[in-house]
Amino acid sequence: MSNTSSLSIETPGRERLRRRGDARRLEILRAAGRIFRQRGYAQAGMRDIAAAAEISSGNLYHYFRGKHEILYFCQDRTLDTMLQALASTRSSGGSALERLRQVLTAHVFTILDDVEGTAAHLEVDALPADLRTTIICKRDRYESGLRRLIGEVIHEERLPQRDPRIITRAMLGALNWTVRWYRPQGPASVKMVARELTDFLMGGLTASGDGGAAGAPGSQGGRT
Repeated sequence: MSNTSSLSIETPGRERLRRRGDARRLEILRAAGRIFRQRGYAQAGMRDIAAAAEISSGNLYHYFRGKHEILYFCQDRTLDTMLQALASTRSSGGSALERLRQVLTAHVFTILDDVEGTAAHLEVDALPADLRTTIICKRDRYESGLRRLIGEVIHEERLPQRDPRIITRAMLGALNWTVRWYRPQGPASVKMVARELTDFLMGGLTASGDGGAAGAPGSQGGRT
């Protein structure tokens, strides 16, 4: 007689255990994200993370082998979320400008989350070589996708003299820097930060660039 029936009977229980373990792992990642943000990766210890997650140090090692693995999972979740947001806009049917706004907004919400926020302000060099390679590959994929989308905006909006590479790096710098200054207990909500920053970046991208030409020293703008 086949053992498939006994295996199928055990599957629901195993599935519940897996889901329970995944939920606990996420709780630990969120606690670690808060500790990394407050103290920095170098100063944070496994005991600090365990205390924040309300779990014993011994149990913490049951879920993660060390601090580097926690950092990796935080960063990996970040990039997966960002890549998913980028991919979902391709099927949204909106203009390139509308899709770019969606991606920039999603980026802010992602990096200011307790888990995802750790990725933007921690050096990838803190990871072991094999894990660092994985993260860098995903990061490059996201940057490449964002650069292509910005190129589409430039083409559709007929924006002259725009270099997608420079614009992409500038936007990512502004977006990722929010984790340095944003405080959840402050007056600005994540939604407000996302709206204001996205408006600012989109406005800079679509500006004509001719505003200062007439008044520039030596310009021909004042002549008729």
